[in-house]
Amino acid sequence: MGHWEKDAPGVMELPSGRLVRGRGLRHGSAAEPFPTYGVYLLGKEPPDVPWETRWVKWPDFRLPADPAYALTIFREALEHTATGRVEFACVGGRGRTGTALACLTLLDGVPADQAVDYVRKHYDKRAVETPWQRRYVLNLLTRS
Repeated sequence: MGHWEKDAPGVMELPSGRLVRGRGLRHGSAAEPFPTYGVYLLGKEPPDVPWETRWVKWPDFRLPADPAYALTIFREALEHTATGRVEFACVGGRGRTGTALACLTLLDGVPADQAVDYVRKHYDKRAVETPWQRRYVLNLLTRS
């Protein structure tokens, strides 16, 4: 299946060395190589694409409509990073995508109080746009 190139746009290395891509859908279609698994964080159903996808209903500037389902998908996506190209995307690629990537880093071993800073350093300095998105990351595993 292959993996992302470490220096490709939007690609972030997790602490385990696995790679994941974040992307803003408003910036156009996915570039090749295409993902093998995509997680789309949107208020409405995403468009069809030719790779495996999951949709987490997540309105802009808010939190996932179903936090338990979102956590399940984050865990599933982390597993997929071992064998394929996983991408997370919302409209802009910062708030929801950054929050989900912070959740992924937490699941990959970064302490909850450092996950947002990790994503801001390794993905986008403006990732995780709201205080409640930051709190969501901090409290992710206390809800499960």
